[in-house]
Amino acid sequence: MTTRTVLFDSPFLLGFDQTRALIDRAAKAAAESYPPYNVEQLGDDAVRISLAVAGFSPDDLAITMEGRQLTIAGKREGASPEQAFLHRGIAARGFVRSFVLADGLEVEGARLEHGLLHVDLLRPENVEPVRRIPISVG
Repeated sequence: MTTRTVLFDSPFLLGFDQTRALIDRAAKAAAESYPPYNVEQLGDDAVRISLAVAGFSPDDLAITMEGRQLTIAGKREGASPEQAFLHRGIAARGFVRSFVLADGLEVEGARLEHGLLHVDLLRPENVEPVRRIPISVG
């Protein structure tokens, strides 16, 4: 049993099962190493994820959001039969890279440029005011 499991089993943290699942998914995604990527802070409310995807065209790439999980996948066709490599050092394999996003972080757009896929994320300045909960009597 890990510390994380013990922490989330606390009676003071009710309803955090999804958070536990997100942490487990993030830990699994962090173990992957292809393709390499950068995460940049562009401002107080903006972040950019840049993946090195040289050789992939926009048609070979797919970006999806499911809940708070951003998934970027690349699928390339193998070498054609008439190609004969003397040395093959450029990876031609597909990939799936996942990122778990914080609440409120939204994908603003994606751009493929010079072999880098840039995915821009933005946190809208929607700050929730403090809500007062009415108390009924009786």
